[in-house]
Amino acid sequence: MLKCRTVWKKLAPLARASSTLCRQNVRRTALNNGRTPAYVPEAHMSSGPAGGGRANQMYVLLVGAACVGGGVYTYQTVKGDGQRYQERIEEISSRPNKTQASYIQTEPPAVEATETEAVPEPEPEATPSSGEPSPPAPDVEAVIHTVIQTSEAPPETSEAPPGDSAAASLKVPSHAPYLLIGGGTASFAAARSIRARDPGAKVLIVTEEPDAPYMRPPLSKELWFSDDPSVTETLRFKQWNGKERSIFFQPPSFYITAEELSSAENGGVAILTNRKVVHMDVKGNKIKLDDDTEISYDKCLIATGGVPRNLQVIERAGEEVMQKTTLFRKIEDFKELDKVSRNVKSITIIGGGFLGSELACALGRRSSEFDLEVIQMYPEKGNMGKVLPEYLSNWTTEKVKSEGVKIISEALVKSVVSKDDQLEIQLKDGRLVKTDHIVAAVGLEPNVDLAKSAGLEVDSDFGGFRVNAELQARSNIWVAGDAACFYDIRLGRRRVEHHDHAVVSGRLAGENMTGANKPYWHQSMFWSDLGPDVGYEAIGIVDSSLPTVGVFAKATAKDTPRAATELSGTGIRSESETEDTATSPVASSTPAPSGSHKDEYGKGVIFYLRDKVVVGIILWNVFNRMPIARKIIKDGEEHSDLNEVAKLFNIHDD
Repeated sequence: MLKCRTVWKKLAPLARASSTLCRQNVRRTALNNGRTPAYVPEAHMSSGPAGGGRANQMYVLLVGAACVGGGVYTYQTVKGDGQRYQERIEEISSRPNKTQASYIQTEPPAVEATETEAVPEPEPEATPSSGEPSPPAPDVEAVIHTVIQTSEAPPETSEAPPGDSAAASLKVPSHAPYLLIGGGTASFAAARSIRARDPGAKVLIVTEEPDAPYMRPPLSKELWFSDDPSVTETLRFKQWNGKERSIFFQPPSFYITAEELSSAENGGVAILTNRKVVHMDVKGNKIKLDDDTEISYDKCLIATGGVPRNLQVIERAGEEVMQKTTLFRKIEDFKELDKVSRNVKSITIIGGGFLGSELACALGRRSSEFDLEVIQMYPEKGNMGKVLPEYLSNWTTEKVKSEGVKIISEALVKSVVSKDDQLEIQLKDGRLVKTDHIVAAVGLEPNVDLAKSAGLEVDSDFGGFRVNAELQARSNIWVAGDAACFYDIRLGRRRVEHHDHAVVSGRLAGENMTGANKPYWHQSMFWSDLGPDVGYEAIGIVDSSLPTVGVFAKATAKDTPRAATELSGTGIRSESETEDTATSPVASSTPAPSGSHKDEYGKGVIFYLRDKVVVGIILWNVFNRMPIARKIIKDGEEHSDLNEVAKLFNIHDD
């Protein structure tokens, strides 16, 4: 009916114009008849009223044709609309979505009036003149389609399901001034930095994970020591100092929804979770998601982090072995391993690095409570053998054993098979280890999947996207976190996989995205805790293959991670000092003890040397001294007596 009325409005002016023309002809004919003889030839006579002539015939034919044509068009239009309406309703009814009917029924009456022919169309109060354009009639199919698209989107989430491209187009912004790929620590640090320098900035974070940005270190540290039985759900933990916090950087209220980003008057940070960027068009400044949605950007940060490595012998062992193997990285991995540790008799951790050692100590604490056998195996002679000097690695190994962990050193895995509902790990030297579950903690592989489509360079030595000192890969593309292979102005090209580096590099990238143009000068630190009583902090290049000099002292009750967090008030120790520098460190006035402390590694400082210059420092149970270590590396000077340098850290003070 709406289309019929529209058609009539188009035909009415033609009819009125024809009527006016015929009346004018009639008037002219009447005037002429008054001046001509009364005799009119029969051939010129019309069958209409006297004086009408052939013009009246044209008028009747034109009006008749208009009426017939309008009637035919109206009939076809009404019939076609009815058929399309019926087909649309049948299609809607056939969709496997139980919420469609309720969404349609709860629409306002005005929408319902356009969906059904049973509701009469109200007549307009006044007919618009022929010179004014008529407003377009609402399209029934468009209204129904809009309602159904709205009903298909889950009401509790700001993102559309990955497979629904139509709904996704309503939820995903087509453009983001600041686009951050990856939802980890580096991305969050960059977002916070961008907003600090540009308060109205609109930032979009795209992450494959289902969660907002969170801290990863507690997943292998404090969360395992929680007394809360629901810790896997709350993801809240007590720091060593007893204070409670969440692993998430910000609550959900901090973020805006993706669809609000474009219209947000004051900008904001939005997150697209469960989305993967599969293609990057550097020339066109746009990306493509795994559901074919495209998003353009002005400036982009790649902070894709890394994926846990696995042993090839495990990957080749088959699905049954893989199902009993954990690659520890995300929240879901923590939840799964927590569940496994409560339901099996034996867990074997392969790897003697930071992650493997932390998980070994954490699970070792549970060994007596859950009657759980915890095994840690690695190819090195001692725990943390690639980082710590041999004597300290051996000491650490004994410490891990005291936590209830069975150590198998110099272990090279030859094969893994599933047999009798257990896993059998065959070592190359003939040893056989039977276990129920494996945790592979053998390192991280930087995620550089976008390098090919984006045409970005990957470093052949260190891996990761190769960037300059400003963390730039291209003029409008930056890289931060684990995936960045950057140029350190003091130590050369490096790639670092630690929380503090993610914080610092993300913050610097965010500043440079807003025009700061700062080089990466900050020496990021990292830390590891073997429970609440032994911990260390490190900076620079710490490689056991380098020459080292260690200076140690007897530890006191305050020389533990627990005491350090009580003093600083933070569990993430780098948060309190990432930008501090020691301008004029003062050496301790307390003389070094005269006795030998060869076997006393309670606390101390280990210097790593390259060409007689300190390039790395580990503070062993020495806390809140990192700015001093940072300055020593930044100065890059040779030191004739490192015992004197160690006094700067006051390790001999009680």
